[in-house]
Amino acid sequence: MLGIEVARQLKAAGLTWKPQLGDRFTVPDRDLDDELFVLSNMTIQVHDRPEGRIIGFNGTTEWALDDVDLDEALWLPREDQLRELLGGTFRSLHQDRETYVVRMELLGAEQDFRAGTAEDAYAQALQHLLAAAL
Repeated sequence: MLGIEVARQLKAAGLTWKPQLGDRFTVPDRDLDDELFVLSNMTIQVHDRPEGRIIGFNGTTEWALDDVDLDEALWLPREDQLRELLGGTFRSLHQDRETYVVRMELLGAEQDFRAGTAEDAYAQALQHLLAAAL
C-alpha cells in the first residue's frame, strides 16, 4: 500500500482525487493517520454540498466523525489506479531482484523508476509525469 508521505508528495505535485467507490484514504493530522478508510455506498460516501464536497461517515459510532472536507482527506491510490493515471506513457512493470521497476515513455524518451514496492515505483513515475505537465 502507498505510504502517507508518498501520497502527500503526489497531492503536492498536483494529483487530484476524483473519489470513486472502493478508493482508500486517510485523514491525516487528526490522530487518524494510521486508520485506513474506504469509500463505500453504505458507510463512507462523498456528498456535494453548497460549501464544497465532503466525505460523510454514516453510522460510524466508533469514530468521532460526522464528515470531513474532501481537502482534509488524503487519497491512497492503489497500484492499478496509479498505473491507470500513467495512461499511454506506461510501458512495463517488472521486478529486478528486490526492486520494482516501472518503465514509462514520455516525449519519445523511456525512463525507469525503481522502488521497493510497485506502488512506490508507479508513484515516482507519476510524479515525473505531473512535473512534466506543468
